[in-house]
Amino acid sequence: MFTYITRRLLYAIPILIGVNLLTTLLFFYVNTPDDMARTMLGEKNLTPEIVENWKKDHGYDKPLFINTKEDGLSKVTQTIFFQKSAPLLWLDFGSSDRNNVDIAEEIRGRMWASMAIAIPTFIIGIATFLTFSMLLAYARGTYLDIWGVTLCVVMMSVSALFYIIGGQFFFGKMLKLFPISGYDTGLHAAKFVILPVLIGVIGSIGGSVRFYRTVFLEELGKDYIRTARAKGLAERTVLFKHALKNAMIPILTNVVVSIPFLFYGSLIMESFFAIPGLGSFTIDAIGSQDFAIVRAMVYLGSLLYIAGLILTDISYTLADPRIRLE
Repeated sequence: MFTYITRRLLYAIPILIGVNLLTTLLFFYVNTPDDMARTMLGEKNLTPEIVENWKKDHGYDKPLFINTKEDGLSKVTQTIFFQKSAPLLWLDFGSSDRNNVDIAEEIRGRMWASMAIAIPTFIIGIATFLTFSMLLAYARGTYLDIWGVTLCVVMMSVSALFYIIGGQFFFGKMLKLFPISGYDTGLHAAKFVILPVLIGVIGSIGGSVRFYRTVFLEELGKDYIRTARAKGLAERTVLFKHALKNAMIPILTNVVVSIPFLFYGSLIMESFFAIPGLGSFTIDAIGSQDFAIVRAMVYLGSLLYIAGLILTDISYTLADPRIRLE
């Protein structure tokens, strides 16, 4: 297993470089360093000297990929891409282009607000999705199953924005049960995160329940299930003891890969509820064209995704001893 994980980590290096390269190309295709300087300075009638000084202070006064004025290795090292990307390999995110705040420090401070929403949503969601999907699989072919699947399809078809706006209006404005914006620390944060968690779970029920139901139904059609039924086992025992255990591989694929993203936050949810997490941090950076933060968050997201895939592979060996990582 150690050899497998080491190989996967080595494979991750060119992937991360490629993601960072693509991010840089797309960002600078839309915004040149001159455009960034004008946006950040926020002043009219800027002189070329002021723009050049800003670019020099923030390291954007060099060529993007190849410095034709240099020779040898300096052609690459004396470029924006190399000087901005190389520190990411040891998780040095640098500082913001807009206000020079330390990005790593911002991430460490904001991740707790994101996790306050993500972890309860994850735990409650998994329990809810598995419960309802097993219920529909247990009642397959009945009106409960038919109407349950219909409701799942309808819920899948509704935009996430509808759940957020509708939840804020119904639970916040009409019933006045929860605040619709703001955040606090410690135990006082509970009243601010209950509604986002509730909306997050409800908004994901449709697709998740339908997926897990399909997984359970596929297991229920296999030979070992028919053998268990032939032995006279109750349908409840067949479903919860045998089918659930053997359906863990696709369930783990869907669940474990999302664990590293728990502290990453929800982009839309945090923005609508004014929660100072990593999701709103990323959205604000995109709106203000802060390339340093955008680059750092895209890189972090890629790193977390790779970590999630590795964790998923490891979890397979725990769920099924027959699986070996080579």
